[in-house]
Amino acid sequence: MDPETGGPEIVKVTPLQQMLASCTGAILTSLMVTPLDVIKIRLQAQGNPLSKGKCFLYSNGLMDHLCVCEEGNKVWYKKPGRFQGTSDAFLKIIRNEGIKSLWSGLPPTLVMAVPATVIYFTSYDQLTAILRSKLGENETYIPIVAGIVARLGAVTVISPLELIRTKMQSKKFSYKELHQFVSKKVSEGGWILWRGWAPTVLRDVPFSAMYWYNYEVLKKWLCEKSDLYEPTFMINFTSGALSGSFAAVATLPFDVVKTQKQTQLWMYESHKMPVPSNMSTWAIMKNIVAENGLSGLFTGLIPRLIKIAPACAIMISTYEFGKAFFQKQNV
Repeated sequence: MDPETGGPEIVKVTPLQQMLASCTGAILTSLMVTPLDVIKIRLQAQGNPLSKGKCFLYSNGLMDHLCVCEEGNKVWYKKPGRFQGTSDAFLKIIRNEGIKSLWSGLPPTLVMAVPATVIYFTSYDQLTAILRSKLGENETYIPIVAGIVARLGAVTVISPLELIRTKMQSKKFSYKELHQFVSKKVSEGGWILWRGWAPTVLRDVPFSAMYWYNYEVLKKWLCEKSDLYEPTFMINFTSGALSGSFAAVATLPFDVVKTQKQTQLWMYESHKMPVPSNMSTWAIMKNIVAENGLSGLFTGLIPRLIKIAPACAIMISTYEFGKAFFQKQNV
């Protein structure tokens, strides 16, 4: 018993254990969600073949990545095959290419997703613990503040690495050439390494704030309904899926803008063309509304929900399960 509260004693989980739990969650989420995006890209590529040098968006359920088309027909997104839909593509890829093909492109993105997720989840938990010790357990805005700060930190740290990774993928850089590229960008003004940071923050920070607030509220509500002191795996899973879905719908316009801006910037830079002045986040948003109406800002809602809901559910339930495991070990 806790001598101060009279309730069950709360055994703390160390930051290293939180990092291990989030790392496990990131890997498991990527393994389970990646096939959805591989199938989506293969379906898109058969109707609109991707030419060499063109970039496209690839996601492992945790992070979005710009990938550049390579030459040759052996590349996973240019393999032949006529698919009638998602289930047809799933079955034909397994039958004709082997089950491993559903996880094509996963290794390079894991290199980015795992550290980003570890920073994000560990920072959130640490900030939440600090704020609750200072302000009290029942302050409802604590998950919002912790979610915003943790996401800002993760995006800021990872953004330059994402730019470097995309550059390395587009051309086989040696370490010397990579060092020269980074040095040149820093000398031009280090902020260039964070190009694309603003639209990413506009999408990810509100998503994080809404996600953590709704997750904590739903988890508490479901525990009370079930007369449980601690949430079960299914409560964490359900809370993660519902809060992730709500946040995904609310932030979709910024996701659409972010994707357009990153792909357009990449095309201009790869062809060594000057970047137009109307490439700001708000200018792109206005262009989308002018061309397609407000509905244009919600393009891809269903595919985003199909991917985000299970990704959030798997990640948070695995993370909480990992923390509970370490908590038992610490007793």
